[in-house]
Amino acid sequence: MKDASATPRMFDLSGRVALVTGASRGLGQYFARALARQGADLILTSRKREDLFPFQQEMLALGRQAIALDLDVREETSIAQMAEQAHAAFGTIDILVNNAGCNVRKPALDVSWQDWNQVLDTNLRGSFFVAQAIARKMVPRGYGRIVNIGSVTSVFGYAGLAPYTASRGGIRQLTMSLADEWGRHGITVNCLAPGWFQTKQNQVLYEDKEWVEYLRERIPLKRPGAPNDLDGAIVFLASEESRYITGQTLLVDGGISTGAMRALPSPKEKQG
Repeated sequence: MKDASATPRMFDLSGRVALVTGASRGLGQYFARALARQGADLILTSRKREDLFPFQQEMLALGRQAIALDLDVREETSIAQMAEQAHAAFGTIDILVNNAGCNVRKPALDVSWQDWNQVLDTNLRGSFFVAQAIARKMVPRGYGRIVNIGSVTSVFGYAGLAPYTASRGGIRQLTMSLADEWGRHGITVNCLAPGWFQTKQNQVLYEDKEWVEYLRERIPLKRPGAPNDLDGAIVFLASEESRYITGQTLLVDGGISTGAMRALPSPKEKQG
């Protein structure tokens, strides 16, 4: 017989429904796994729903309910249809992880009008309108957890990433604005900002051993992030334990945002 006076398990997401966008690969799948392991049922989205089927089966095997839906965050009608289908399937959405994103790596002088629109429409405009569509149902319920996925570029600029850094900086500002507006409705809105994590999107960078070594020297913990390094942060921001935290950007970056640089030898070291 269950002890009614027992303390509830911390970070328990049992009975919660989480929507994770961009869940066909990469960090989106790690976010979804972390939430599912804590008990959340899942709505998984991708531009091609069939790309989600293997991962959907993995989540079902964990004992979670999981559905796969088409979503192109650049299309208003696609967002509206996804939100309607998601609510029809579960009746409620408690957690939104705004993860869908893209990047174009080019020198600023080579960035085209189309490049800029592709990145900003996906990362920033898409995140806002997905949040808006889901919050329409959260507001009347008086409850919601929205986690916008940003980046260390939400607070840092990097050469060759002008559209991307603009979009991620915008995500940070958007997060604060929505937190201020929706807090009265019991909705928290926070930004989870990963540092340098190896994904398919940036695989080419990690093939350069010299660049990887340079990166390690700049990170106080001396390594790029591993995807599971984000598990605790995403679960925390989605759970009741973060109920009094909103409008914040949580950097999970090994400390690179401290501004660490390659250490220079001291005068004594130079002298041998």
